[in-house]
Amino acid sequence: MLRLQGFYTGLPLWCCDSRVIYDTVMAGIWSEVWTLYLILALGTPDPSPASREKSHDFRRILLGLDKCNACIGTSICKKFFKDEIRFERWLTAQSNLSSADVRSYEGNYTDSTAGWRPVVLSQLMSPHLHEISDNSICTSAGKGKSCSIEAVLRATSRFQSWVRSNILLPSMVKGLVSPMLRCPSQRLLDRIVRRYFEVTDVGSVQMKHFSEKDKLRLLYTLAVNQHPLILQMFPGTEGWPFLRYHGSCGRMMAWAGSRPLRSLFNSPLERRADIVYQLLHITQSLSANSLQFSLYYTSVSEDMFGTLDDSRVFIVDASTIGIIDLQEGHSPDEDLLPEHLDVFSCLSGSCARPPPCETVRATQSFTLLCKHVLNKLLVPNDVQS
Repeated sequence: MLRLQGFYTGLPLWCCDSRVIYDTVMAGIWSEVWTLYLILALGTPDPSPASREKSHDFRRILLGLDKCNACIGTSICKKFFKDEIRFERWLTAQSNLSSADVRSYEGNYTDSTAGWRPVVLSQLMSPHLHEISDNSICTSAGKGKSCSIEAVLRATSRFQSWVRSNILLPSMVKGLVSPMLRCPSQRLLDRIVRRYFEVTDVGSVQMKHFSEKDKLRLLYTLAVNQHPLILQMFPGTEGWPFLRYHGSCGRMMAWAGSRPLRSLFNSPLERRADIVYQLLHITQSLSANSLQFSLYYTSVSEDMFGTLDDSRVFIVDASTIGIIDLQEGHSPDEDLLPEHLDVFSCLSGSCARPPPCETVRATQSFTLLCKHVLNKLLVPNDVQS
């Protein structure tokens, strides 16, 4: 009998020419391939309905959809559930997320215009701070540590003022600790509304097309973390040094991925000098631009910046950027009245308000940048060399 490369043909060698041998062997190979395919396709049952429901519930909790409308929005939820946005590392219900207190994850994003691209998938703040914030909402209404967060926030006098108004007014954000709201002008608030990505009709300064849930989501985001709003108000496509904002789902937001600035601290001097130059240029452009909005740093760390593959530097954390309207100016700082201090005033995990806008100096951003970042890029040995 003939054996060829481990396959038994079942035919005597003397009865076959080379073509018969080849056809017989290939038939045996394809038979085994189809058998394996049928085993994989038909022999492995689909996940049970209970298993699929458990996976769906885990995604909802991880994304924070179970807490909406005390969330950012739902603009890219379909992409999450269609697997067009994926976490770099597969997460399951057994993942030990709470102990690590992870706020952000690496991921990948795709759409009809391009292939897969790296993104950052991040919550507004860490799970631990979210839990403290949610508990504070419930206790503020005398509900203990468990309640309908949305119902409590809807019942506040601040939110009711939002419901009654179609214009976002300075009085409606007074007492919130977001740095960009320290001395808000009407022009700045109009830009927040006009560029708000999470509603279907973007471009109007009025909130007539906002549903009540849209207004609550915007107010919640302003109270907790301004970062996604800065990315929307000053997009990189218009020359601003911020990465592209893709959208949000629940309490999870997505923006373009980048390389941490600290990964370049040991680069050759020429490379680091270029980064320093870009950082100084970015800082200058934020304070002097055609829109007449002065964007300044209230605090700075190396984690605030990142680079792309083409070596361009961007701001990757805009949560601590303040804004002064150079065109309209700002009113003198005033003491807050009791009605301006409510549950929304401390949702970010801190009740500390940024210093008055009158105290901001033209050199403040450069001073903070030099003190906390540039000194790690240029060191004394560089001068000696």
